[in-house]
Amino acid sequence: MAVKLRLKRGGAKQRPNYRIVAADSRSPRDGKFIETIGTYNPLPEKNEIKVDEERALYWLSKGAQPTDTVRNILSKQGIIAKYTNSKKEGK
Repeated sequence: MAVKLRLKRGGAKQRPNYRIVAADSRSPRDGKFIETIGTYNPLPEKNEIKVDEERALYWLSKGAQPTDTVRNILSKQGIIAKYTNSKKEGK
């Protein structure tokens, strides 16, 4: 089972709100998922990002592949840098 870290859309029409989830790559965008690791609100007046850093690092260490958008979000939070540093220290 290939796991992806991706966005699951919620909210109303013209008012999107996303959850960052770990999901099987074969499941649909808004379908079944394994775990919620954060939220993302892209609206200009809010623009909130909340990520459970510990769980994100856990899923990355287990081989989960983030989508491009989730990779950008995690990079802004500094989680990708921590993950790459921990990989370098482990070698």
